[in-house]
Amino acid sequence: MENTAVKESRLNIRCDVHARELLDKAATYAHVSVSEFVLSHALASAEKVVQENESITLKPEDFHAFLAALDMPVKPNLALKKAMKRHSEQVAR
Repeated sequence: MENTAVKESRLNIRCDVHARELLDKAATYAHVSVSEFVLSHALASAEKVVQENESITLKPEDFHAFLAALDMPVKPNLALKKAMKRHSEQVAR
């Protein structure tokens, strides 16, 4: 039994004849529809872009410095004290 997701959203794109012919040819080689080909490759590209923008990669020495900074206790300054007071007044427990 095939497990298929319900597709509820439509995406329309316009392209020139050359682009369409190339997409048709690539989809044929991949044995999928043009829609499946475009969607799978667009999603792969989108995941890469999101990953590049939502993750941070550190060199080992920078990572250790980051961890050390997290472990150092810092005395709260006035701005932090005010923010925590505002938070406790506005957020119900």
